[in-house]
Amino acid sequence: MPSLNISFENSSFVFEEVNGSAKIRKNKGKSLMNVIPDYTAIDIETTGFSPEFDSIIEVAAVRIRDGKIADEFSSLVNPGREIDSFISDLTGITDDMIKDAPPFEDIASKFLEFIGSDVLIGHNVSFDINFLYDNLEECNLDLKNDFIDTRRISKRIFKEMKKYTLADVAERCKVCNEEEAHRALADAHAAYQCYEYMKNYISSNMIDIQAPSRHKDAAKAKEIVAEEGLEDIDNPLFGRTCVFTGTLEKMQRKEAMQLVVNLGGLVGDGVTAKTNYLVLGNNDFSPNIKGGKSSKQKKAEQLMLSGQDIEILPEDRFYELVLGDNVQ
Repeated sequence: MPSLNISFENSSFVFEEVNGSAKIRKNKGKSLMNVIPDYTAIDIETTGFSPEFDSIIEVAAVRIRDGKIADEFSSLVNPGREIDSFISDLTGITDDMIKDAPPFEDIASKFLEFIGSDVLIGHNVSFDINFLYDNLEECNLDLKNDFIDTRRISKRIFKEMKKYTLADVAERCKVCNEEEAHRALADAHAAYQCYEYMKNYISSNMIDIQAPSRHKDAAKAKEIVAEEGLEDIDNPLFGRTCVFTGTLEKMQRKEAMQLVVNLGGLVGDGVTAKTNYLVLGNNDFSPNIKGGKSSKQKKAEQLMLSGQDIEILPEDRFYELVLGDNVQ
C-alpha cells in the first residue's frame, strides 16, 4: 500500500501518494461551525474505510427546513463486489440485499439534485464527504457543498464526554433512535436530531461555537507507560518510534500513543532522525496551521528527502499497523 501525505489547502483536503500520482479534492466544500435552520443531513454505508479501495453500499439524505424534515432520499447501492462479513454484521446489509440495487453512477445525479446547494451535516461527516466526492468525481460530477460535523460540535460543547461516537452523542442528546443503527437513513436521522438538540443547547447556554477552541489534545511521550502482557514482537510497530500530529478522528492522541507502547513501540513528542512513523490527524480545525502542513509534517518530509527511515501515514493506515496480521 502506498504511503500518503495529507494536507489541508484552500479549505480542501489534499491526498498525495509518496510514490504515485497526486490527487487533489480541489472543489471540496468548507468545514463549518455554524448553527443554521436549513440543511441536509447525510450518511453513507461502505464496504470499508478507504475511499480509494472501498465502495458505497448505501446513501441517504434528509432535507431539513426550519428544523423539520421536509423530504428524504435513500438508496442501496450495488458496489460490484461482495460485502465483507464484518460489514454485513455491522450494517445488516447483505449481498442478497444489494444484488438488484443500482450502481452508484445510476443514482449520482439524483443525489446531487436532492441535496442541491444545501450545507450537509453528519457525524464524522468528512468520511462521508470524501467517499461521495470521489465517487461523484468518477461520474464526472462535483460535490462542492460546505459541511458541518456534529461530532466536532459535540466535542466542543460536551467536554465531559469520554467518547463521541454517534451512539454516545445520541444518548447525550436524548435522541431515542428506534431505527436500525448503522443504516444510512437511520444514522442521518440521528445526526439531524443530535444537531437540533445541540442547537438548542448552544442557544440556552450562550456558547460561541465559532470561538477558537482552547482545548488541546495534549499528551507527553514520557507520560505513556506500557501495560504489561501486550507486547508483540511481530507487530510492525515493535521497536519503532511514532509521532502524531493533528487531531485524530477515532480516538484521543494519548490513547493512540498507549497502543503503540503497549505493542512494544516508542512514541515521541517531536519529529527527529529517530522517528519512523508520523501519523497525520486532521489539521483543518487548527488556527495555528499555515500552508496546510504542520511543522512536524514539514520536518518529516525533509527527513524523507534526506533518506531517513521515516514514513508519513494517514490515521486509518496507522490502525492497520496496530492490528498487524489481524487486518481484514
